[in-house]
Amino acid sequence: MNRMVRKAAFLCALLFGLLGLLLPLAEKAHADSFSARVATDSLIIRAEPAARGAVVGSLSKGAVVSVSTESYGWAKVQSGKLTGWVAGHYLVKAGSTSDSKSGTTASKTSGKSDVSVANASGSTSGTVQADQLWLRSGPGTDSKALELVAKGTRLAIVKRQDGWLQVKTPQGNAGWVSARYVDESSDTAVAKTAYKEQTKDQAPTPKGGLKGKLIVIDPGHGGNDPGVIGGTYKTSEKTVNLKTAKYLAEELRSAGAKVVMTRTRDDEQPDLSDRAAVSNSKRADAFISVHYNASPKKVSGTLTYYYSESKDRPLARSIEARLGKGTGLKSNGISFGDYHVLRENNRPAVLLELGFLSDSGDEALVRKDDYQKKAAQAIVAGLKDYFGG
Repeated sequence: MNRMVRKAAFLCALLFGLLGLLLPLAEKAHADSFSARVATDSLIIRAEPAARGAVVGSLSKGAVVSVSTESYGWAKVQSGKLTGWVAGHYLVKAGSTSDSKSGTTASKTSGKSDVSVANASGSTSGTVQADQLWLRSGPGTDSKALELVAKGTRLAIVKRQDGWLQVKTPQGNAGWVSARYVDESSDTAVAKTAYKEQTKDQAPTPKGGLKGKLIVIDPGHGGNDPGVIGGTYKTSEKTVNLKTAKYLAEELRSAGAKVVMTRTRDDEQPDLSDRAAVSNSKRADAFISVHYNASPKKVSGTLTYYYSESKDRPLARSIEARLGKGTGLKSNGISFGDYHVLRENNRPAVLLELGFLSDSGDEALVRKDDYQKKAAQAIVAGLKDYFGG
C-alpha cells in the first residue's frame, strides 16, 4: 500500500511539474471587455482562434459585439447567444475615432471644445489633451477603465486627488482621469490655444524621414522576468528581445535617428509605467516595444499590436507591412492590444511580437542573428514609410 501511495505522489508531482513548464506558454494577450463594431461585409465566427477553426456563425457589417479576450490577432466575441472567435482586424472599437456610427463612448470632437458641460458646484472645467483618455472608476491606473474620452472633450472637474481629477463628461458620466492630460484653462479661447500648443507634439505628424527623429525602443521583460521560454531550444524571450532591440538601435542610428532604450542589459527590469514614462517624457516620435510570442496552439508568424486608432494604428500598419515581406515569417496582421506600455503612452506606439517561441520552426529561426537583423531592418523600413522618408 505504501508503495502505491508513493507512486501516486510521484505521479502527482510530475504532473504539477509539467504544468509548471507549460505555464510560460499560456496565452498572454488579454484585454478588458469592450464593445466593437464589425467593419467588413461578412465576418466568420469560429470555434477557436485559428483559421482552421470550425465555423459557428457569421456577423454582418455594423453588428455590435462584446469582446472579452484578444489572442494573437483573434478576438473572442459574443453577439446575443452566439460566442466564438473572429479576426480582430475586422473589428473597430466602439467609440473610437474610426467608428463613425458611434457617439456614446468617445464622441468625435475634431479638437473643438465643448463648452456645454455644466460645472458641478465649486468645480472648474478642462479640455482633454491626449488623443484618447481613459475615464476610470478611481484615481489610479489600476482602477477599472469605464470609457474612452476623445481629445478636445470639455470635462467638468469635481475633485482633485494625487494627480487625478474626478470629472463629469458632457454625457453626464462620472469618473477619474489623469490630471496631466487635462488643460484647465478657464477661458475657452485660452483653452483652445493651450490645447493646440500642448497637443501638437502628442502625436507627431509623420513626415520628413527618420533623420533627427527620436525613437524609444523597449526590449520587453528583463531581469527576473524572462518572458516566454522556447519549447524546443529553451530560448529566453528577454534575451532575444534585447538582442533584436540592439540591432534595431544600430539600424535606426545609421538612418540618422536618435535612439533611447528602456533597458540595455539582460538583468534590467524597468516597471511598465517607467517604460511608457520614458516615451512620454522624451516626447518620442515613435515607441517600439519588442517581444516574441507564445501560444498553446500551433501558431506561427509575427503580430503587431496598437492601442489608439488614430495615434498608433497608422504606425502599426506601416511596420506590419514591412514585417510581412522582410523576415521570412508570415505576418498575422495588426490587432488592438490593451497593454500598459501602449495604453499609458501618449506618443505613437506599437508592440511587436516577432515570432512564436512556442513553435519549433519559429524558434529555430528567430533565435539566429540573421533573423533578428532582418526584423530590425524591416521595422526601420516601416518607420521610414510612416515618416515618409
